[in-house]
Parts: sequence; C-alpha cells; structure tokens
Amino acid sequence: MTEACEFLWYIPNDVKPGHRGDSATGDHNSLDTLTSHALALERFGWKGALIGTGWGRPDTFTVATSLAARTTTFEPLVAIRPGYWRPANLASAAATLDHLSGGRVRINIVSGQDDLAAYGDAEGDQAQRYARTREFMQLVRKLWTQEKVSFSGEYFSVSNSTVQPRILQRAGRAHPKLYFGGASEAAERVAATEADVQLFWGEPLAEIAQRIARLKSLSGQLGREIAPLEFGLRITTLVRDSTEQAWADAEAKVATMAKNNGAGWHDHQNFVAVGQRRLLDLAERGDVLDDNLYTAPGKVGGGGAGTTWLVGSAADVARSLKKYRDLGITKFILSDTPYLAEIERQGLQLLPLLRDEPPVSQTSSAPH
Repeated sequence: MTEACEFLWYIPNDVKPGHRGDSATGDHNSLDTLTSHALALERFGWKGALIGTGWGRPDTFTVATSLAARTTTFEPLVAIRPGYWRPANLASAAATLDHLSGGRVRINIVSGQDDLAAYGDAEGDQAQRYARTREFMQLVRKLWTQEKVSFSGEYFSVSNSTVQPRILQRAGRAHPKLYFGGASEAAERVAATEADVQLFWGEPLAEIAQRIARLKSLSGQLGREIAPLEFGLRITTLVRDSTEQAWADAEAKVATMAKNNGAGWHDHQNFVAVGQRRLLDLAERGDVLDDNLYTAPGKVGGGGAGTTWLVGSAADVARSLKKYRDLGITKFILSDTPYLAEIERQGLQLLPLLRDEPPVSQTSSAPH
C-alpha cells in the first residue's frame, strides 16, 4: 500500500464489559487498561485509534486526553456529537489538546441519533440534523483557521471569537481532520462539502466504488471549497494463521453471538441509520460477498463495524484491504476482539503486508 495510507484501531469506551466479544474483566474501562491498548498500538505499528461516543458511555474527549497524556505517538480519533458540544467549545478543546499533544488530534463528527434529551439537547428531522451538522463543521473550521470570527447561522453563532492556542499547521495539515460518516442523501451532501474524511462501513467493493464516485461528483456540483475529500473504511478484520482457522473461528464466534442473542453487540441497533440498514441488508445476498466479506454477524447482532467482517489469513485480509485502497480508501480503522491481543496479532501479521513488508514473527507480547 502507499505511504498515504494510515491504519488506526478502535479502543472500546464503554462501562459495560465484554464489548463485541471482548474479554469481560472488571478493569476493562480503567485508565491503566485503556492505556495498555494505546501503548500496544504504538508498539505494534498503528497510527492511533477511534474512541467511540454516545450518552451513557464515559466522556470520549476525557478518555482521549488521558490517553494522549500517557503516550507519545498515539493519535486519538475523538468521536463527538454536535449538540453535546457547541462549536466554539469543541474548537477550543481540540485546539488545546492538539497543542498539548504535539498535533495528534483527529475529530470524528457523529450525527446519528442519540439520547439527546438526557444531555439537554433536541433536534428535528434528518434534514434539520444534517443542516445543523454542516453549520457546526463550518464554524469549527473557521475558528481553527481564522481569528476574530463572527458567524451568525440558523443553529450557532459567535461574535469576535478567537480560539487559543492557535492551531499549528503540521506537514500540510491546516487543522485536525474532520472525519464524518453517513450514507443518507443529506449526510452525503454534508460530507461532499464539509468533511475532510468520509468513513464507510464494510460494504462490498462495488458499493464503495459507487459511493466514492457519487461523493466526488457531489463535491463538484456543490462547489466544495476545501481540499479534496479523502475516504476511510471502518471494519472488523478477523485474522488467523490460516484461511481455514479464520473461517472456523468466525463461524464459532457468530454461533456464540446467536446463542447469546447478540448480547454486547447491539451498539447501533436502537436506531437503525441508513448506513446501518445497508449493512444489514447485505446478508440477504449471501453470507459471504466479494472474496471474504462475512455478512452473517449482522443477522445475530453485529452493529456498526461489527456487522460485516473481513475474514481470513493475514494475506487474505491484506489482499481485500488493498482492493479497497485501489478504489481510493486511504484511512483504515480496523479491529477485532479480544482487542489487546488482536492489536498485537494484526500489527505483526497484517500491517506489514499492507505496507508491502514481510510479516513479523509473533514472538513478543503486548503489555498487559
């Protein structure tokens, strides 16, 4: 894969143990445990990790800040929600963490429905939700790149606002990149004009190709004024020493999910967004699509990146990820459980193949 490609992981941010089949330990959400994940990511070649958000979870920005303070190269992709945050508050907090961490911050804007009333927020229909998100992203970017900003929108406004400390440009990065997801027409219009990176769930190659083409076309039609949109993939990767062992383990894991009625896997099923519905519908076309895209998990639990899995040996999975790269994907957010063990396994076996290097012998172990 090319130098431009980046590989991130996922750090669970949940008070409930056993997230997506992870080891259910009492200290799963302690700072020491989460730090062990972040340090393992640094050790085994990962760029950083997505840290999820949602009311009822630990505050994502606090977790990200704590992990940034205990690491040296780890880059948190901090998921945040407009409404939970106001633009100036987020711009200031992210600028501060970016300054303190030496430019390691990325922000993932989440617009999917949440328990809004629990934190005093309210919003209308989908069109209104994404209109507010667009305005939020526009204002955050202005606050990061301009001084004495005055802005009066339908949802947010500031007057003579200058965020301190100022964001430093680093290797061509004008500010922390804004990642964004969403498959509805309203979401795609926001991505086409305001996002730096559009994230896709694990759909088949043909569907991803269609969506990339549509977003590029929309960017032109809507007069995108910022750097060209980049694309990312968030997916579960189940890697084993052999193809046969990977499929045996995948099928066993799905059988366990079915027996437990998907307990711990229903992250995104209280409200089924357009993108999530697209994933669930894939199972109707077969349990395996493309070379090794496993859709069966979505039948018994799934949820977000847990709905479809790429399954196989490191070579199998690397081959499939390279096909997504060839479509234009440059940001990869991978994961499997148990998270800590898989950070090491996939860091040693999968990442070198994605970088066209020989895999590393798995002789060392991640810190626990």
